[in-house]
Amino acid sequence: MLDETLIVWTGEFGRTPYEQDLSNGKGNLNTYGRGHNPYGFTTLLAGGGIQGGLTYGATDEYGYRAVQGKVHLHDLHATILHLLGLNHERLTYRYAGRDFRLTDVYGEVVKDIII
Repeated sequence: MLDETLIVWTGEFGRTPYEQDLSNGKGNLNTYGRGHNPYGFTTLLAGGGIQGGLTYGATDEYGYRAVQGKVHLHDLHATILHLLGLNHERLTYRYAGRDFRLTDVYGEVVKDIII
């Protein structure tokens, strides 16, 4: 069944690799946390045409920025749509003189992770 099922585990952003005081100087220990990190985050894809056991991309030694195998969100969406049998470029519609689609007008299928 996994051959025909695509599993996607992701979020809309990563987390910073360091802890921050979010109390605005009040020192409340319950307000420490990690901020949003748009420069590096993890997504897990399994089944549905994805190569098993593959790690794609890497962050710097601090875990803050993607430095190898960067995949833009539009690329991730294009790849998911491709694995579902849809050509993301054909989902384009014109509105107010501009082309729109789920992957914006960008997005390339990440072929290196597909069987």
